[in-house]
Amino acid sequence: MSDNTPISPINPLPPVVVALVIVIAGVELIFAMGERGFIGGPGAVGWRLSAIQTYAFSGQVLDWMIVNNVYPPEHLMRFVTYSFVHLSFTHMLFVAVLTLALGKMVGEVFGALSLLAVWFGAAIVGALVYGLVLQDPRPLVGGYPAVYGLIGAYTFLLWVRLAGTGGNQYQAFSLIALLMGIQLLFGLLFGGGKDWVADLAGFATGFGLSFLVSPGGWRAFVERMRQRGE
Repeated sequence: MSDNTPISPINPLPPVVVALVIVIAGVELIFAMGERGFIGGPGAVGWRLSAIQTYAFSGQVLDWMIVNNVYPPEHLMRFVTYSFVHLSFTHMLFVAVLTLALGKMVGEVFGALSLLAVWFGAAIVGALVYGLVLQDPRPLVGGYPAVYGLIGAYTFLLWVRLAGTGGNQYQAFSLIALLMGIQLLFGLLFGGGKDWVADLAGFATGFGLSFLVSPGGWRAFVERMRQRGE
């Protein structure tokens, strides 16, 4: 008896990736509908600005917490919530598309909990570095630091694969080198903020966390290092 069940040529997206993108797009949809007067009345036009003031990460708020040694939940949540608030539809769209593409590749190997650890870990560390290294009064918004965390995890997968095949492991870092080069070039040509500091920190966090949350984790890495040393 043969199995006639059709096989889909496209693997389904991990549910956790779909959930992240639904939240990201859903927040932007609320802003867009409010700005166009579909919901919320006249006051809805300012929803995006209000959300940035309430949920964006602020280096000045971080400085205040450190100086006063006070860490209220409404400010600590900014380390995470900023990654779901974007400046425009286009800003959100790029984050959503990259999350879908990279989340699929990383999530199929790492699993749901590990992917979430990379996403939120990169967002938190990216914001922390942004606040500690820079004295920029502009708030940090958008999911790029978290996306760069996924790029770090994907780079880790390439790095491990090249190690297993005897390839040049430095090739795994070509994607991040290209992206950071483009970002710095656009910054020089058209101006802009220093969000790349948070993005780079997010990438480093994603790559580093992969040693702990990837299948086999740190034990597999140590074993590979032992084999190379023999």
